[in-house]
Amino acid sequence: MAPPLSRRTLLRSVSGAAAATGLVTTAATAVTATGALAAPAYAADDDFAALRSTWRTILLGQGFSPTAEPFATKLAAMGATAAARAAAMAPDEGSLWPDAVWADPEPDTDSASYAYSAAIQTSCQRLYAMAEAYAQPGTGVTGDPALAEKVLTGLDHLYARIYNENQTRYGNWYNWQIGGPQALLDTAVLLYDQLSAEQIAAWCRAVDHFVPDSVVAVYSGTSTGANRIDLCRVLAVRGMLEGNAEKIALASTAIAPVFPYVTSGDGLYADGSVIQHTWVPYTGSYGAVLLDGLSKLLALLAGSSWEVTTPDRQVFFDAVEAAYAPFLHNGLCMDGVSGRAIARGLPPGSTSGQNDDHLRGHAIMASIVALGQAATTEEETRWRALVKGWIQRATYRSPVTDTALSVSKLALLNGVLADGTVSPAVQPPASKVFPAMDRAVHRRKGWVASVSMASRRITYYENGNGENLRGWNTGSGMLYWWGGDFADDQYSDRFWPTVNPYRLPGTTASAKPLANGEGGIWGAARPDVDFVGGASDGTHTVLGQHLKALSSTLEARKSWFLLDDEIICLGSGITAADGAAVETVVENRHLGATGTHALTVDGHLRSTDLGWSQTFPDARWAHIAGHGGYAFLQGSELRALREERTGAWYDINTQVGSKTQFSSRYLTLLLEHGTDPADESYAYLLLPGASAATTARRTAGLNGWMTSWTNSLGIHGIRVPSLGVTAANFWAAGDFGRLSASAPVSVLIRERRDGTAVICVSDPTRLQKDVTLTWHRSVSAVLSKPGTLTEASTGQSLRLTFGDLTGAGGATQTVTVRLD
Repeated sequence: MAPPLSRRTLLRSVSGAAAATGLVTTAATAVTATGALAAPAYAADDDFAALRSTWRTILLGQGFSPTAEPFATKLAAMGATAAARAAAMAPDEGSLWPDAVWADPEPDTDSASYAYSAAIQTSCQRLYAMAEAYAQPGTGVTGDPALAEKVLTGLDHLYARIYNENQTRYGNWYNWQIGGPQALLDTAVLLYDQLSAEQIAAWCRAVDHFVPDSVVAVYSGTSTGANRIDLCRVLAVRGMLEGNAEKIALASTAIAPVFPYVTSGDGLYADGSVIQHTWVPYTGSYGAVLLDGLSKLLALLAGSSWEVTTPDRQVFFDAVEAAYAPFLHNGLCMDGVSGRAIARGLPPGSTSGQNDDHLRGHAIMASIVALGQAATTEEETRWRALVKGWIQRATYRSPVTDTALSVSKLALLNGVLADGTVSPAVQPPASKVFPAMDRAVHRRKGWVASVSMASRRITYYENGNGENLRGWNTGSGMLYWWGGDFADDQYSDRFWPTVNPYRLPGTTASAKPLANGEGGIWGAARPDVDFVGGASDGTHTVLGQHLKALSSTLEARKSWFLLDDEIICLGSGITAADGAAVETVVENRHLGATGTHALTVDGHLRSTDLGWSQTFPDARWAHIAGHGGYAFLQGSELRALREERTGAWYDINTQVGSKTQFSSRYLTLLLEHGTDPADESYAYLLLPGASAATTARRTAGLNGWMTSWTNSLGIHGIRVPSLGVTAANFWAAGDFGRLSASAPVSVLIRERRDGTAVICVSDPTRLQKDVTLTWHRSVSAVLSKPGTLTEASTGQSLRLTFGDLTGAGGATQTVTVRLD
């Protein structure tokens, strides 16, 4: 048996065959409104057959042995599920399966209407799963004519009863325009040879009714970002199914608005941010759909008359390393950029597997491999090296055996692992702020951290469709961190349904009770604050957040100084009047179902008993075995507790969450500010991965290591001479040591051993039109500067004047100087 062709080879051979036979017929080339050349509108039948063949390969995967693991297990399970679905299928007036009723009884509530429309998508997806089991090898029902007949009966029933050109849409638009038709069309492609022209025409009429050409006429509303790519996929597959060149041409050209950077709303930003639903950071969910959809469409159309060749597509290729890779760690994708998807306990439509940060990461990795087949050789080589590194470092759950992934994605990842020409890449230390989505990532050799914030530009959290009902504080300064080779399950498995949602690590929060879905759906709730963001030199970062809590009077100023082996956390101005207690959560470590990790406070081991709680009036340091240490910069009343918490996914996701109860253990460190605090503060260091001895030494030597720091209402600042770092958040004009600022800004200065210094300044407020920064340090020359710097004077002091920063989007402005 000949080895399978690579997708790139397949595409080239398909294209070459069509050209050789002279079957491609092109119309006069048109010009789109953007000035780009439009794709030809006419083609011969062989062109559509080639596209269907390519799409079939994309859906099913290639280059794998169905008898090898994990494919044998995956395929057998797929066949068993398909057989069970076929046996349970009972076509009725309002359903295909009794547990997925779509009949429209004129529901009087949005939730009922949404549930009925979701059943349509569910039915289409079940039929696709049955069709895939029929088409894949080794499923036990491969090529089973009875199974194929069941699928076709189901498609006909859907058309006759609900998904047709005479039906009025209700409930969730997504089920009618994306989720349902994608599965329906893909099913038709897999069973194409068994379809009649009448069946194809009927289903295409239905798709045209719900997904007319007008859905991509304007780049706005529900036709942006990932949604736009999904809609283009529907148009393209519908076009090749019936042989409609105009539909494919429209899909090819309608992709174009996704590529350029955006400066507001949905899409990809120049700083690497990915936004969907206007206010929600979504790299790990909608961004993953965007990546997956683009990789598929580019592969589908490559070598055809409709190939996407716009130079703007390079913007998205660049995003692999600038936007996606920073949020991937040892196979997982960080929850801080995954919106309401964090509340999904199982893969959609599945009864097994785990839909967590690892599954999202694994899917993104596979999409990166797929996209590489449309990129340059150099890009593809780098990306495959990154992916292989993530695979090999994934100790919690291996991407190459994650059977929650599709067969095609498993094939892509296993292909990289088996490729002896690929050397695994290590992600180097780096620090980056994503100002457009109020996020930051800080990567060191032995650990990585991320901070999630909220502002008038970015929501506290997103809920909708009954999902993520208690994510209230995920944007209130949540500090995530993972070790280089440990704690990769920290926010996985059962974390979200069992963690105390008022005690998320890093946050300052009120105990005032909040309702499920508090603040409204789709990210509507946003604080009316401006100072959220920071400055970075690529190695170190200073972040600041003016916190106004959701549905609370709580306010605070919070800062994070992300350095070499520590994160310095400062907070001031903590004030509230809700009649509720306020806490800063130093840590809330997830210990799994049975964890008993030792806690040491000021050199003494503490209890490992569940239910234990103790307050330490003047704690200096604490250490959690196997995780890291915490040093307190000022005498702090620390409360520590161990608890086992029970919950179900249904508690936070009433759409697809299981009601099965399970438990997890937590070790929590709290700084209590009391009820209705006034101008309270905190100051501590997080030392990821540090031993107890290292934590004790660092605490004892704090005054010599960090020679000055301030934690006032107006300024948070630190100076660490051994690192050459001086950094501050100026909440208002003021002075810190040798540094002064005329307006609210974030500043980070790093003096380097080569006699130069880098001064990094950002305007998190995006309101400053004139900022002067003075550093009382001898400087002989300015070596490089940004266009926003309007004046610079050197000598005994350095004085820098920046002009209008309102259009800088919170980005860091970097000046390099020669020290005297």
